[in-house]
Amino acid sequence: MATDAEKLAKLSMDEGNGSDDVVNPWNVSSSSQKGVDYDKLVNKFGSSKIDDALLKKFEEVTGKPVHHLLRRGIFFSHREMDQILEIVKKGKDETVKEGKLKTVEEGKLKTVEKGTPFYLYTGRGPSSEAMHLGHLIPFIFTKWLQDTFDVPLVIQMTDDEKYLWKGIPLEETNRLAHENAKDIIACGFDIDKTFIFSDIENISSSQEFYKHMCQIQKYVTFNQVKGIFGFTESDCIGKISFPAIQATPSFSGAFPKIFSGKKDIPCLIPCAIDQDPYFRMTRDVAPRLGFKKPALLHSTFFPALQGAQSKMSASDPNTSIFLTDTDKQIKDKINKYAYSGGGSTVEEHKEKGGDCSVDVAFQYMKFFSEDDDRLAQIEKDYSSGELLTGHLKKELIGVLQKLVGEHRERRAKVTDELVNQFMTPRKLKYDY
Repeated sequence: MATDAEKLAKLSMDEGNGSDDVVNPWNVSSSSQKGVDYDKLVNKFGSSKIDDALLKKFEEVTGKPVHHLLRRGIFFSHREMDQILEIVKKGKDETVKEGKLKTVEEGKLKTVEKGTPFYLYTGRGPSSEAMHLGHLIPFIFTKWLQDTFDVPLVIQMTDDEKYLWKGIPLEETNRLAHENAKDIIACGFDIDKTFIFSDIENISSSQEFYKHMCQIQKYVTFNQVKGIFGFTESDCIGKISFPAIQATPSFSGAFPKIFSGKKDIPCLIPCAIDQDPYFRMTRDVAPRLGFKKPALLHSTFFPALQGAQSKMSASDPNTSIFLTDTDKQIKDKINKYAYSGGGSTVEEHKEKGGDCSVDVAFQYMKFFSEDDDRLAQIEKDYSSGELLTGHLKKELIGVLQKLVGEHRERRAKVTDELVNQFMTPRKLKYDY
């Protein structure tokens, strides 16, 4: 009988067969103008769709509306998020039972500061000076999760990965990690709750992190990673061993200063679904190491300006809106490159209407406009042909200029000293 690891490897080797979608950590493409078929991807990867019942449970446990990225299906898939919510609910029930609540200014009740029921882990591969809008999505959502649940967050900067895959010199990838950290900090993360780390720096200074890496490397075979990631005999051994590095932050024991040596704190990972192969491997190896499996929340891909057949790329400036772009650059890129789902002429558009499922301007509005009523009205008017492509693009340009402009202002206030503080291994505000 095949082991779970063998099934996992076979699943990953079959991912490119019989499908026009390619989804892995290094390549995402689709032959469909609507992009990747996420229903097929959920079935193929073996994750679970985020349904109305889970959204309702979110609201019941948190006491607040779910984030628009959740309710619009942009974060659409999960692994054991329901168990994380159960842990949070159980913790609240026990806290109330024990009478360990205190009143805060807003009149709400909050638990006394102590160890939290789980922690968050996400990351960034620093391959460019500036991040683009697609990179912003997991951090916007992770910020909401951290604020909502009041939990620690670790952010891995995989500067080593970019050296191994893209050939960027180590010194440069490490510099880019610090530059990208400025964009992440500008999202508003709390320094008392957040640890950002470079692999190059952290692995050389943390014995516990390295020990966890070694344990993972011991229990994952070459055949497994070859099957999961498609490695060949010509790939360098650095690539073959890298998945263990990305897996390691999933285990609380890798961060002794944050979790006081506790190895049983559950982890929740918000990420784009192309990163799931890493964490299928992680979840497979966790029980053999006596660790808890990490839970995941998967997002769809942020489409390139040219359409949803590929995701936005940092290596091609014409596919992307960067967080350093000026108002004029944003306007010019949207007007020139954003794929339209409208008619080829005004007359045709008014007669047949626009296709919101492929229109990039509308898709970007789904990601960044928080006004549900306005978005519904745009979809209705554009689909009927009443709203023209130029007017839709103009509204999007206003939304993005405001978003990116405010981000630029916050980023300008992030100093090298503040980055170093975020990236210094230390105890956070929680006691374990």
